[in-house]
Amino acid sequence: MAGAGVEVEVDVDFIGVGCNRAVGALAWGPCNLVAFAAHHAVAIFDSKLARVLTTLQGHKDLVNCVEWIPKHVHIQSGETATEESFLLSGSADGGIFVWAYLPSENKWRVAREITGVHEKAVTCIAGYSLSSCETLFASTSSDGTVRVWQAMLPKEVGGACDITMLQSINVGTKVMVAVTLSALPGSSTSFLMAMGGLDEQVHLYVGDLTGQFKSVCHLKGHQDWIRALDFSLPAKDESGLAVFLASSAQDRIIRMWKISAKKVLSTDSAPVTQPSLKMYIEGPTFKADGSSWQVSLESLLVGHEDWVYSVRWQPPQSLDADGVPCRSMCVLSASMDRTMMIWKPDPKSGIWMNVVTVGELGHTALGFYGGAWGPQGNAILAHGYSGSLHLWLENGGDWKPQLVPSGHSAPVVDISWGKLDRYLLSASHDQTTRLFACWERGGEASGISPSWHEIARPQVHGHDLNCLAVIKGPGNHRYVSGADEKVARVFEAPGAFLDSLYSFTGTADADGFKREDVQIVGANMSALGLSQKPIYTQGPGAVRKDIGDAELSGDPMMEELPEARPMMLTEPPLEEHLAHHTLWPEAHKLYGHGNELFAMCSDPAGQLLATACKAQTMNVAEIWLWHINTWRVAGRLQSHSLTITQLEFSPDNRFLLSVSRDRHFSVFHITQPGTGEDEVQHKLLGRVDAHKRIIWACSWSPCSRFFATGSRDKTVKVWEVLETSENNFQVRLITTLPPFKCSVTALAWAPFTGSEKSYLLALGKEDGSLELWRGNLTISTDGTKKLDILFSSRVDMFLCHTATIHRLCWRRLPTSVTPKENEDQNELKTSVELGRLQLASCGADHTVRIYNVNLR
Repeated sequence: MAGAGVEVEVDVDFIGVGCNRAVGALAWGPCNLVAFAAHHAVAIFDSKLARVLTTLQGHKDLVNCVEWIPKHVHIQSGETATEESFLLSGSADGGIFVWAYLPSENKWRVAREITGVHEKAVTCIAGYSLSSCETLFASTSSDGTVRVWQAMLPKEVGGACDITMLQSINVGTKVMVAVTLSALPGSSTSFLMAMGGLDEQVHLYVGDLTGQFKSVCHLKGHQDWIRALDFSLPAKDESGLAVFLASSAQDRIIRMWKISAKKVLSTDSAPVTQPSLKMYIEGPTFKADGSSWQVSLESLLVGHEDWVYSVRWQPPQSLDADGVPCRSMCVLSASMDRTMMIWKPDPKSGIWMNVVTVGELGHTALGFYGGAWGPQGNAILAHGYSGSLHLWLENGGDWKPQLVPSGHSAPVVDISWGKLDRYLLSASHDQTTRLFACWERGGEASGISPSWHEIARPQVHGHDLNCLAVIKGPGNHRYVSGADEKVARVFEAPGAFLDSLYSFTGTADADGFKREDVQIVGANMSALGLSQKPIYTQGPGAVRKDIGDAELSGDPMMEELPEARPMMLTEPPLEEHLAHHTLWPEAHKLYGHGNELFAMCSDPAGQLLATACKAQTMNVAEIWLWHINTWRVAGRLQSHSLTITQLEFSPDNRFLLSVSRDRHFSVFHITQPGTGEDEVQHKLLGRVDAHKRIIWACSWSPCSRFFATGSRDKTVKVWEVLETSENNFQVRLITTLPPFKCSVTALAWAPFTGSEKSYLLALGKEDGSLELWRGNLTISTDGTKKLDILFSSRVDMFLCHTATIHRLCWRRLPTSVTPKENEDQNELKTSVELGRLQLASCGADHTVRIYNVNLR
């Protein structure tokens, strides 16, 4: 990417995001990549690396369902197999996308976009591969229709995908939410389609490629909404040609139906007139493809304790003599009871048995929305209510949990680099703060490149979080968060996290902080999910609060002991450990605001904290200053009349900048406090009516002389603070960037990159796009300084967010430059090599992203 003569390379180093809360929002493809719905995009992650590789963007609303074409690796084989793999996705705007993936070049593209195919949300997509280049698929929608499609996939890489709608079936107000397709056993021209939904029945259709699917029977038995359907592969068994249909519902039951060719009784055989159990088990019959077919209830699978949202047949494990995939009699189910089960029929009796049960522990989880098999059938994957992913891999008959990506399941509203820029902390409306760090994976000798993972979940709250501020001064790692309550909460890193951070990064704090001073090993969640109480290490005369010790000693007070088991981590933890054992203890509560907290920041020296809340009057819109050492009030600043949207201290600690919904910004001159008891001296340097609409964002330049403001009026303005005399300052407008197409919602000046006369401004917008602008400082002969800002580059759409960017923040990576003996530090600053920057961003699309920005 290039612009204005400056070459900038941007690539994504990390994407953290959770799965959408929808049935069928996850699929594991034959190329061993997992696709899952992530807000308005489809996220793709590699199960071996446990890393989200990219997000496929194009949908205008929440993605509800995804489906790979073909489903199984054995189906796409032979000389006619296409080089590309294809993925279907459906969203709440009624649109369907066909994505093409070329493994040899690791590239994605939009093969076909079908907009407005349904009037309402697409709820389920199911496909059936007819050949390597032809696929039949069906889509259900809440508009009361089920549509059947034929897709002609391109044989050449980059070719167009031809989609034809064969039929639209109107099902009325009892909408269908599940559908599946299969070939009629022994036929290459007739196909079965099963659909189910709110009427508690399975509707069976038979049709062909002309689109004439007709209803042949209804399968009754479920007592609640049907949520999932899946056909097995057609195959021969002892009764002849047959295919099995698995159905699951909110009645907690899985029903196994068998569809087979009906045996014709000989003319000399007398009809059976006596009532028998067989007459009740055998279901309806229908005629198709010149034969009669019998539908019978094969089995009832009872074992789940809550709604069963997903049921999937195991992929074929082998091929027969003719090269046809062999059917696997093994079914995976996922339920809201927080378990997944694998079912198999007993070889002798034929009775279906639950042979494997895996799940998520903890009282805070609300269960699984879907499950999927790995392409080799030796791994299973589930996604939960909180957007979390759970992976188990079979090893010697045992199913072991594996590392998976993680991320927020609601808009991420604030991020900040941690102390010494060693980790990234994020806050979200999913009521959690999450901490991401880079895992070296054994260093360079391991041969595996470092990767980012969530290593702690410091806060699991009972209210939506709106803002956070990391304390970057000396001492222990601390941060403050604000939520939809009137209290700011201060959290301090426990000993278990400090040990884990050292094992991940391999570096200790350089400000004299000692790990031995921390006597708190972890934290426990309270019953209401608001306060997090500390767990202390063993001290002189103290009782060690450790469950393992209590179990060994038979402590009668074991019921009162904490559930958390914090420990030092040497690799990224799994979801169960993150949710319960990586909490930070709450150190203080800051009271004073009259409404929900909305913005906060701390100064670089770690002495002051500024907080603000939602407001509609000047008195409520006060900025409160707090002494970080004592957490006492240091001052109350009045200037705005409506909610303050962002606060930021200047890098030199001299100024505090605030922007507001009242279209004004205010600049305060702050005199740093001498002690923790004194009120901070402050002076309002200017309150400027800067924009025509709400000001969403602001940012100070690294020299503390310039700052930028971004607004809903689609403009960005750059301002300068001039010191006219001692302690007298003037704020003036330098330049206004050309108007943009949408609101500017996030701004961040980069640290100095090679020269203190060169500036870099990152700009995030409401549509999720991200731009970089370059500033050059020139000094005329009379000493007048001028800052020229020019467009540098625009980040590629597939690397950006799909919704509003809420916050941007930079960090400078460690470089190979080291100070020589007696070398001046100011000279060292200008000798830092270019291209060692990372930009973190968060947005309403539930994602946290880290970009590598290389300047040349």
